[in-house]
Amino acid sequence: MNDQHVREQLINALTKQQAHQMFDDVIKDFPAEHYNTFPTNVPYSFWHLLEHIRIAQWDILDYIVNPEYQHRDWPVGYWPAPDSQAAEEMWQNTVSGFRSDLQKLVQIVEDPQQDLYAQIPHAHPGHTILREINIVATHNAYHIGEMGILRAVMGLW
Repeated sequence: MNDQHVREQLINALTKQQAHQMFDDVIKDFPAEHYNTFPTNVPYSFWHLLEHIRIAQWDILDYIVNPEYQHRDWPVGYWPAPDSQAAEEMWQNTVSGFRSDLQKLVQIVEDPQQDLYAQIPHAHPGHTILREINIVATHNAYHIGEMGILRAVMGLW
């Protein structure tokens, strides 16, 4: 398997519908009156979940590119405050932030000067761009699918 093939597969995992729902599909026509709805037996709202996906993705992007990266506390650093709510502008900022950071990750993968297999200089031993992109892709797929399922359970399609 060559490097270009690996890069294509990583980009596909981030941006194409494969074995998971797509971000744009689960947020399309999402009813604004339910941004802050907590699905039954779930400790967070739809916006909390969307913002968590954005924060986690941004955090890994920052981890890859920022030599001064600061680890966030779990779980507080990866979720909005439990009592926070989003209006339309905040929802849209979360969506645009997710898309922007995703595009930056794709650009990293597309850049042939980026060694996907090399240790990230400021990261933990064994942490490579390949590893981090895989984490983003699987984390996004997991929570995007969760959002789609919760939306279906709540009858919000």
